Amino acid sequence: MKSSPDVEFIGRPVDRIDGPLKVTGRATYAYEHAIDDVAYGYILGAAIAKGRIAEIDISDAEKAPGVVGVMTHRNAPLQPDFGPAVTPTVREVFTRARPALNSDRVRYYDEPVALVVADTFEAARAAAGLIRVRYEEETGTYDLQAHLDDAYAPRRTNAGLATDSVVGDFEGAFAQAPVKIDATYRTPFEHHNPMEPHATIAVWSGDELTIHTSAQTLANYRAGVASTLGMPPERVRIVSPFVGGGFGSKLIIHADTVLAALAARVLQRPVKIALTRQQMFANTGHRAEMIHQLRLGADTDGRLTGISHDVWSATSSFEEYCEQTAAFARSLYAAPNRLTRHRLVRLDINRGEWMRSPGEAPGMLAFECAMDELAERLGLDPIELRIRNEPTQDPERGVPFSTRNLVACMEEGARRFGWQGRDPVPGRTREGRKLIGYGMAAAIRPNYIGATTARVAIDRDGQVTARLDMTDIGTGTYTILTQIAAESLGLPLSSVKVELGDSLFPRTAGSGGSWGATSSGSALHQACSILKQRILEVARSSEASPFRGVNVSEANFAHGEVRVGERSARLSDLIRSIAPDGFEAEGSVAAANATESYKAYSQHSYGAHFAEVAVDCDTGEIRMRRFLAVIGAGRILNPKTARSQIIGGMSWGIGAALMEETVLDQRYGHFVNHDLAEYHVPVNADIAGMEVVFLEEHDDKANPLGAKGLGELGVCGAGAAVANAVYNATGVRVREFPITLDKVLPGLPLTAI
Repeated sequence: MKSSPDVEFIGRPVDRIDGPLKVTGRATYAYEHAIDDVAYGYILGAAIAKGRIAEIDISDAEKAPGVVGVMTHRNAPLQPDFGPAVTPTVREVFTRARPALNSDRVRYYDEPVALVVADTFEAARAAAGLIRVRYEEETGTYDLQAHLDDAYAPRRTNAGLATDSVVGDFEGAFAQAPVKIDATYRTPFEHHNPMEPHATIAVWSGDELTIHTSAQTLANYRAGVASTLGMPPERVRIVSPFVGGGFGSKLIIHADTVLAALAARVLQRPVKIALTRQQMFANTGHRAEMIHQLRLGADTDGRLTGISHDVWSATSSFEEYCEQTAAFARSLYAAPNRLTRHRLVRLDINRGEWMRSPGEAPGMLAFECAMDELAERLGLDPIELRIRNEPTQDPERGVPFSTRNLVACMEEGARRFGWQGRDPVPGRTREGRKLIGYGMAAAIRPNYIGATTARVAIDRDGQVTARLDMTDIGTGTYTILTQIAAESLGLPLSSVKVELGDSLFPRTAGSGGSWGATSSGSALHQACSILKQRILEVARSSEASPFRGVNVSEANFAHGEVRVGERSARLSDLIRSIAPDGFEAEGSVAAANATESYKAYSQHSYGAHFAEVAVDCDTGEIRMRRFLAVIGAGRILNPKTARSQIIGGMSWGIGAALMEETVLDQRYGHFVNHDLAEYHVPVNADIAGMEVVFLEEHDDKANPLGAKGLGELGVCGAGAAVANAVYNATGVRVREFPITLDKVLPGLPLTAI
């Protein structure tokens, strides 16, 4: 049984199936669902970062025009306690109860202290301004650097990875290394800013709750809501057909979801809440500030004898989150002596959360700059240094790689970029008053797969419907799954309809960890295979079938037909004759840690980034001129959507290197630049020419499709390539990110100025 190789949709640059809906405004996002008699909620946040509410007066707000209810800790429905800072299992981080307005305690700045619900959004917001709150403020801790002596080792890092790893004797090897780098880098607080803000509409029908929201993982949202409201998960329905970006900020429920559900139950009326952009900065997670100490020891030939990456990271005082910042270094380069460690410092801020490429994004920004420094000290080309330290197997796990084409990515990138024209001496390449520099960096990210189930059905007309609770956060999931189902069943794309984003559908791993396409795609592929088997089993036994009694093991599904030897039938005619009600099947894949393949092989996606920058001699202004990424990520399911993902990641890398930074006021514990006017992200004028090249690859150890995750790979190392290019242009090595002109200008050589 097979599908014809001349009907291939996987690997084609198919336009987005949902594109017309989005460009015409017909894609319905969380806040846009048409619900009768809906009321509008507005959240009032705390004006302090640590303390308690001594008094709260809501009388004027309750009497304001249009107000239908005001909720505070005094009258909010009973909810469970938040619980310990560290949950017993990794999964419980996502599914734990997250109560709101259940205490007079204030744990972080802008934590919700009241909810106003009114007939209009404007009335609710105006009434919130009438609430008077008196606080008893307490002294908080907000300075990571000042409290490094209080740092501690967490039980685990994100994804359950080990806090520390030790191989050999790093300290001894480093002490004896003839060439060494000992450098400290700093990466700042950063914030997700998806185009669609966090929003929820809550609707009760008896004891059944429907939540329209913007979520990356519906199963986690469902479990989180059920835990917080103390109700069975099967009575909670999460609906999220379109998500306007997430980047990790929509993996768990936040206050908008909890408070909308509570208010709707109290008022017996649907309630919708959307966080403002300013509220998102305090209430929907961030990437923590970090200090990285990189120590690299090498012999005079450039072979690493020791690698050490120590990370100190800010975390919340009430809920621990440790980004796996140094974990990638355990698989990237060969060295006999190795040490990676993660330490946390508790601050009185909201918890950090998953932000695109957690771990690799800040970690590789520091690590790949340190590799550039080592290459210069050795007098080696940065690519040659990396090639000399290419491992033959995973350096710490001791297992083979499923595939590894990092060297190929670097060599192909060097050829395409014209790397041989780079002057290794910083500050010597000029165009008038512009200093020109080239930089590169490697990219690596683990390839995961999450437990996922997909259901597929075909009706009497040959129309296929695939259903999964998977979400499309702008990555192209609708399109890719349509391609997989169409190719698997030998049907045109127009015969396939993919329905996503409803917790009534089979449970998936959701969108996150760069595993969405491979997890959901593999489950759907299996579901289609089982569906074909069922069709053929009935076709072989049915009296109405042209294939009765025929050996169908070599049946071919292609061009909307089923062919066995010389016999053929249109798929729709066959189903109409043997099963007028159609067929249905489910397929599943297990989580990576439950499969032998992931235990036996080290699985990663790879890439190499190349950047060219121009730095103004007079102002220190940095401008991108070119950016190239060469990617090895298994079979590319759709080059068009994949390219978009990588370009987006490269843009994130530019932002991390040159502009993104949230400033925490160390006196009062609030983020000062909490809007898009002062939190700068790259726009079109900042990114210049982007080129993405995919290397052909098929990883048969990864999944049935041979594909690997790439949504977050584009960020990994991208910022370091930019930073290394800035150094090559100017000779100024900035180790405190972002690299702003005030950090570059004082170090420019006098000959440049």
